[in-house]
Amino acid sequence: MPESPSNELLVFSPVDQQQPISEDLRQKLSRIRVLIMDVDGTLTDGAMYYSAAGEMMKRFSTRDGMGISLLHRAGIRTAILTSEQSAIVSARAEKLQIAHVVLGSRNKTASLHLLAEQISCDLGEIAYIGDDVNDEGPMQLCGFTACPADAVACIQALADYRCVSNGGHGAVREVAEVILTTQGKPTTLPQAF
Repeated sequence: MPESPSNELLVFSPVDQQQPISEDLRQKLSRIRVLIMDVDGTLTDGAMYYSAAGEMMKRFSTRDGMGISLLHRAGIRTAILTSEQSAIVSARAEKLQIAHVVLGSRNKTASLHLLAEQISCDLGEIAYIGDDVNDEGPMQLCGFTACPADAVACIQALADYRCVSNGGHGAVREVAEVILTTQGKPTTLPQAF
């Protein structure tokens, strides 16, 4: 892992920009066992495509999907926590083998506590990435928090780590690599996977 002159860990984001990770953040990241993700504006670019029949499409990044797969290979669990009711999100979670999915949450703080209980994990062992005001409660409680580069200002102010990447364009992959790199776990796949 590259070190900066001040002995801070440098994480290389998907867009090749260095972001220093302080000793305080290293300590937080070393405890992470679960990554909980918001969907719209985090796993997606926030756009929703509607027809007269209702929600038709959401755009997801395959790079984010690979980041989630890398976390799973390293023994770090993932979960989705969203205020939307969406069959599209359920299908994406199934494809990525995300076992814990909360749809339609109207109180993400209460849902976070239930998720933590279900997966037997302390809040300090949970990383959370979100982008908007409904993510504020969980971000005040989790051990490590992150947001996409295009998150709203109040969420950027709360986040331990602000991604270089926007929501739906690799922000989740970036956070996955920050967690994995800090924990000394692989950010690549073996030739035969």
